[in-house]
Amino acid sequence: MTLPWLESLSGFGLFSAAAATLPAQPQRFAVLFMGTGISPGRWWAKGAGTELKLGESLAPLEPIKTKINVIDGLFNKAATGQGIHPAMTGNLLSGVPIRKGSIIHGGITIDQVLANQIGQQTPQPSMVLACERAMTGFHETNFSNAYSSHISWQNSDSPVPNEMYPSLAFDSLFENGGRLRNTSVLDRVKGHALTLSSQISSTDKIKLDEYLASVRDVERSIERMRADKSKAEDRARDSGRPLFAMKRPQDGLPEDIRDHIRLMCDIVALGFQTDKTRVASLLLARDLSALYYPFLGVSKQHHGASHYDTEDDYQKIVHFQVSQLAYLAQRLDAMPEGESTVLDNSCLLFLSNMWSGTKHDNKKVPVVTIGGLGGKLKTGRALNYFEAGDDNRKLCSLYLGIMDRMGLNLKEFGDAETRLAGF
Repeated sequence: MTLPWLESLSGFGLFSAAAATLPAQPQRFAVLFMGTGISPGRWWAKGAGTELKLGESLAPLEPIKTKINVIDGLFNKAATGQGIHPAMTGNLLSGVPIRKGSIIHGGITIDQVLANQIGQQTPQPSMVLACERAMTGFHETNFSNAYSSHISWQNSDSPVPNEMYPSLAFDSLFENGGRLRNTSVLDRVKGHALTLSSQISSTDKIKLDEYLASVRDVERSIERMRADKSKAEDRARDSGRPLFAMKRPQDGLPEDIRDHIRLMCDIVALGFQTDKTRVASLLLARDLSALYYPFLGVSKQHHGASHYDTEDDYQKIVHFQVSQLAYLAQRLDAMPEGESTVLDNSCLLFLSNMWSGTKHDNKKVPVVTIGGLGGKLKTGRALNYFEAGDDNRKLCSLYLGIMDRMGLNLKEFGDAETRLAGF
């Protein structure tokens, strides 16, 4: 664990001598994905800054609207005209054409390019998390369902395995191997925390206590999840069934998807706050999603409901998923870093693989960014590129612009050689 920003540290001789050379706050990047599109008529934004107006689907972002960009009209040309679902998903973050048949082939994604660069500065280069199991087999279009199940790819032939279990994600983040799984992270740093607490200001002591409490809150939830997973493994062994073939909660995953998503968001936030990692991806609902949302009063699966994306049921699902994005963003915004926050020094990218699930239309895709990357990214805007011409509305041009601001200047990425104008 690293310390949160504390003003008292600048007064210590150890730190004051190096104050002029301290590095800028670290920059972080996370991508969140929800499959099968949005509710087209209710997904809109207009205006700017405090006057930015958000449509019904984006309403959960109202408290942080000055820190968002709603981007309309971008598309992934390599994913158009190739068929529905997996062909619209497999290269969403790479822009590289994918291949039909039994041999998968795509390209490295923006998160893994960043992981190879800034990820080397942290114990864990990236987190790749998912709240829904990957599918096997092939889609009717003869594309592998692996393309629908993974958004993060480490190279042209290999998606990064999704971590589904919150306990394993947490253990990986804090290197909880062997007996350490039964030892609190806070117990391991208790002595250091007590020593520091006696040397900092009362204001910073409150910050430190809040910081440690936030870690402990997540850790308590993880302990329950770890116990559930252990019981599920016993059931699988006794029944002779593989764990992945069992349905939740028998497989040890949270029965309520709300608990699962929130805990995964907490882990991303904790990873950024403790500087264990600066790159993350979170698959909220995969393409062809089979998730159910009974707490919304919706009886259809996510994918089935998307075929009726003008109806209230699907709008409820979209609104719920945007609420999870808002939850993560607000958690990061509540973490101070000097005069800014962790969110201010981050970029969260939210997108789907199509605009309309009813029409399977991906001539444009919904995109939201949150956070200013340390002041390098202007926010509080509604941007529309749909009429700008195909060469000027590439998703990969957006990715180049994000990577530029994070210190990685590439000549090209995917199908783009130019940056997105006005971003």
